[in-house]
Amino acid sequence: MLEPLNEALDHIEAQIRRRIEVAELARIAMTSEYHFRRMFSALAGMPLSEYIRRRRLTVAGAEVLSKDRTLLDIAVRYGYGSGEAFARAFRAVHGVGPSEARRDGAPLHAQPRMSFRLVVEGSSSMRYRIVKKEQFRVVGKKARVPLVHQGANPAIAEFVRSIDQETMQRITALSDQQPEGLVAVCDDLDPSRAEGTELDYYHGVVTRSGPLDDAPNAPDQDDLEDLDTLVVPPGTWAVFENSGPFPEALQILWRDVFTQWFPSNPYQSRPGPEILRTRLSENGNQADAELWIPVERVPVSD
Repeated sequence: MLEPLNEALDHIEAQIRRRIEVAELARIAMTSEYHFRRMFSALAGMPLSEYIRRRRLTVAGAEVLSKDRTLLDIAVRYGYGSGEAFARAFRAVHGVGPSEARRDGAPLHAQPRMSFRLVVEGSSSMRYRIVKKEQFRVVGKKARVPLVHQGANPAIAEFVRSIDQETMQRITALSDQQPEGLVAVCDDLDPSRAEGTELDYYHGVVTRSGPLDDAPNAPDQDDLEDLDTLVVPPGTWAVFENSGPFPEALQILWRDVFTQWFPSNPYQSRPGPEILRTRLSENGNQADAELWIPVERVPVSD
């Protein structure tokens, strides 16, 4: 798994002055574009697009300091449509503009070239199971919130507090399949997975019922009209179990799924909502959890 990923990193370096297609990187890494973005972000600790930008401007920074080319020539050479666009990007990475760096010899920030190496871990086992589900719905209340990588998410906490108890009870009563009870569902995340990008957050349940449902045992539609619904197509899910400090243990679990479990198993992530079922301790500091990640089998080559 690591060799194809490193070949993709080699391709980035070879094309650093040209447009880099993520589809081509995924092809080299022998995986889907979606999974490649997710895997890279988990392994590198930054989105793929951010790494490419930093590497490109690291290499460009050396040319700015060398004074062998004009700043406009360098801007065009690295794919920027104008000197102003190049200056903005340069300042965002290095903290100074290219003119100032060239004139004063200001120190620049270098993004080292990455490579992935095997580190022997995995002394503790990960509890998981594979579940195939038919189409289902997530029914509850939805909010658009920013992504937070570490610690509590204040926007989610405030949103959940805003839901009144009567609504919570109506939502909970709709749960009729696994994962049972109230769940947290994240959908429509930005492909970069960058801190601060937005996602759809549902506080709800997994159910067969929903608005416009004409099933014989469907609930009264008047009880659903103020709720939000996400229809989830049939698919396969990897379900991971976890216990520990909340929310730190859950965020570590998500990291370990992508850095340890995926490289060791014949699955890759696929588009779809991620579902988290938690049961908090009385003081709210500990949690037992199930993390549902949409997956698909890696195609086996002949």
